[in-house]
Amino acid sequence: MRIRLLGPVDVMVGGEARMVSGLRRKAVLATLALHGGEVVSVGRLADAVWGETAPSTVRNTLQSHVSYLRTLLGNKSAIVGRPPGYRLDVGDDGTDVWLAERLLRQGAQAADPVRGASDLRAALALWRGRPLADVTGLAWLEEQAGRLELLAERISRALSEARLAAGEHRQLIGELEQMAAAHPLDEQVYAQLMTALYRSGRQADALAAYQRLRSTLADELGLVPGQPLRDLETAILRQDSWLDAPAAAPVVLLRAAGQPPAALEPAQLPPPVAAFAGRGAELASLDAIVPGPEDGAVISVIAGTAGVGKTTLAVHWAHRVAAHFPGGQLYVNLRGFDPSGPAADAGQALRGFLDAFAVPPERIPARLEEQVALFRSLLAGRRILVLLDNARDAEQVRPLLPGSPGCLAIVTSRSHLTGLVAGQGAHPLHLDLLPPGEARELLSRRLGASRVSREPDAVEEIIAGCARLPLALTITAARAAASPSFPLAAVAADLREAGHVLDPFEVGDAATDVRAVFRSSYRALSDGAARLFRLLGLHPGPDVTVGAAASLAGIAPDQVRGLLAELARGSLLTEQRPGRYACHDLLRAYAAEQAHQHEDEATRQAAVGRFLDYCLHAACTAATLIEPFFAPAAPDPAPAAALSVPASTEPLTTGPLTMGEALAWFTAERAGLLGAVALAAGSGRAGHAWRLAWALSAFLLRRGLWSDHATACQAGLAAARQAGDTAGEAHGLVLLGLGYARSGRHPEAVPLMTDALRMLAGTDDYGRTQVMAYSSLAWIAELEERYSDMLGHAERALQLSWASADRSMEIMSLGDVGYCHARLGNYSQAIRYCGQALARSKAAGERTWESSSWDSLGYVYHQLGDHRRSVTCYERSLGLARETADRFSEAGILDRLGDVHASAGDQDAARWAWMQSLRAFDAIDHPEGDRIRAKVRLAGLRLPVAG
Repeated sequence: MRIRLLGPVDVMVGGEARMVSGLRRKAVLATLALHGGEVVSVGRLADAVWGETAPSTVRNTLQSHVSYLRTLLGNKSAIVGRPPGYRLDVGDDGTDVWLAERLLRQGAQAADPVRGASDLRAALALWRGRPLADVTGLAWLEEQAGRLELLAERISRALSEARLAAGEHRQLIGELEQMAAAHPLDEQVYAQLMTALYRSGRQADALAAYQRLRSTLADELGLVPGQPLRDLETAILRQDSWLDAPAAAPVVLLRAAGQPPAALEPAQLPPPVAAFAGRGAELASLDAIVPGPEDGAVISVIAGTAGVGKTTLAVHWAHRVAAHFPGGQLYVNLRGFDPSGPAADAGQALRGFLDAFAVPPERIPARLEEQVALFRSLLAGRRILVLLDNARDAEQVRPLLPGSPGCLAIVTSRSHLTGLVAGQGAHPLHLDLLPPGEARELLSRRLGASRVSREPDAVEEIIAGCARLPLALTITAARAAASPSFPLAAVAADLREAGHVLDPFEVGDAATDVRAVFRSSYRALSDGAARLFRLLGLHPGPDVTVGAAASLAGIAPDQVRGLLAELARGSLLTEQRPGRYACHDLLRAYAAEQAHQHEDEATRQAAVGRFLDYCLHAACTAATLIEPFFAPAAPDPAPAAALSVPASTEPLTTGPLTMGEALAWFTAERAGLLGAVALAAGSGRAGHAWRLAWALSAFLLRRGLWSDHATACQAGLAAARQAGDTAGEAHGLVLLGLGYARSGRHPEAVPLMTDALRMLAGTDDYGRTQVMAYSSLAWIAELEERYSDMLGHAERALQLSWASADRSMEIMSLGDVGYCHARLGNYSQAIRYCGQALARSKAAGERTWESSSWDSLGYVYHQLGDHRRSVTCYERSLGLARETADRFSEAGILDRLGDVHASAGDQDAARWAWMQSLRAFDAIDHPEGDRIRAKVRLAGLRLPVAG
């Protein structure tokens, strides 16, 4: 049985339509059905069904109508009496409206665009004419009919997007042109039309469509198209190649949050070793456990000592069986025994896996268990291979294991992970040292069989000197291969002369010395490469870029490239990605050991200083692109390494850059920069420590990385206090307080801001820091509903801005004062101040404050009851917040946008906005998410199912 509202009101029972007699009975049924299973009071029913003409006997009349409807529905329990009224209970798909909404969600989120388009077509097919067609003349139901017409438009747009993703661009053009004519201000429709035209070979028509929209927006609203549409026009002008691929359609830029692009088939396995040798028995054992399509998920644990070749074996075998897993292959290095820092947590690894499946950040839940559920849901129905490399323990691994039939997880670890064997039924494989025959095969593969056969005694001595450890044999072979004229006897002699057992590689044979293996390769380096290798041991991050290596060595990037290549040829470094180098953790420890043995304290400190100068200059440059108002100025002059690195390696350091490039750079360098803050603090460089923390704040706060932000700021603050650096301490207090305020720890933030202002009182320096402190205090006062205090703080910030003649500070402060007036109900003053801030931010290109100004104006117009203008303002603010990757502001704007829709009576749009706000707050682990949940429940709306 299904109640149909998307046309004339009737009831389908057993495939047969049953007509409802009487206008009021239809209205009662429609009103109950549109309330989604909620209890509808008698008073609300009377208002919806009769309005001001309700009879005095309305309660009795309703009872009569309900009795009739129960008979019609054939189920007396379908409408139940619940104080203070009635509730319709027909299940989630019991109305065509609910079914249409489900098909919309299902189709918009479908991994396969063809399947998604099918669901969306089915949703549109439910419309049989104008919704609620035979209850016209009733005001509330007329409003609902308008809402359902908007729902049809949303489905039509989602269908167009799915069809574009499926490659139906030519077939869509006529329909999209009609939609554009009907909605001449709709940027999403124009984005779809431009894309379809361009893909059909009509570039000029696509650009003409953009100009048509641009003119209409300017004439009617005095606005320009949003940034995503401007970016699309630029891409069409450049004929960017990504426009051609349906899976990367540019309309994704305008996609409603929460709708993922087509699912990917990740292929993350590292490249296999070309000269893999031996391990025949182990490979046969692994081959025996490959699951079939209907078998349960299989786990293999490859355990053994460091350097024994666990990763090499796992990667080689994973490539060997990859064809059995058409759903893709995932890889992560869990850094379980990395001496330079903590192991990767499961949340970090899961985030990488979800990114591999192109899950939008706003869809990723905050809690680990919900992330695990989402990950396993994505794997459902797929055959996936997951390689979890260098695991610390079973607890680190469990959240990352697939649960779907036919999947395989390969885990490597120095531990035996008996918990996985006992609890998850993992197949254990202990990897021992290579047997002598396989060690000889490894050397033959790398050095050539003829060379190895000519010196059998030397080969045997090399194998013994390397303790049959694959890592040691590989390094030794690389050194011998680099000097083909050297006799292998000389290589063996170097190993023989070495001396002591390297403790981490102790295997019970006192005659072997793995440290000697490292030393023999190290001694074969040129002087420049050996010096660079030593200094790389001082680097705090998991990998090193060309620029960072150049700064440590104090040489030009072009020169360091050759040295890095030499280290890579000798297997002392691995070029993981172009321009990014890493080394085995034991090699890194050996490099640090050599630095402390062969470089004096002054040399080591100079190298660290150059590296920190490089990090600080690069981070300040990137921070200025993200947050030009509150970012430290880059040191002058810039380190040479930061000026000469090509954009292909480190896009931060050359040429005019975009905010997107700066964000990408921070994402890639985040771990290393956090390590640099700690290195600066630990080496007595307070200025570097607090300024690096300052530069990092622009990125960390926007991404909601509260813990990283607090750690960096606390390190910088402690270093500044220890050094007696007043300015650094004041900055550290403001930055730490700003992070606490944004993350919901308001009581802890206020004393930090107050202390900072006291320290800076009477100084003309660091005016922006004082303005930021007052602005933050104003924001906290708003949260505590102290609006007079809020205005006082904002006006003090504005006075400081005027006194310093700082245009950026003035823009922000004008907007703050305007918003304070709005909160006090002084709307004309609010519009005046916010209008000034908006005009000046546009002129100055200050997109952050432009977004803030639109946000404030949206609030003002909401309070004035101008819902249409309020929505326009909030949508402009939201677009800018997303453009600047400000997740925190985006979440708040969506919350307020939902409030406007709710005030306008559009509960569907309100719920959508609040759901996006909730996802954004949860994604950054912010307590405001709980308030949004309460708001949704209070409004009687349904929360989404977790995961």
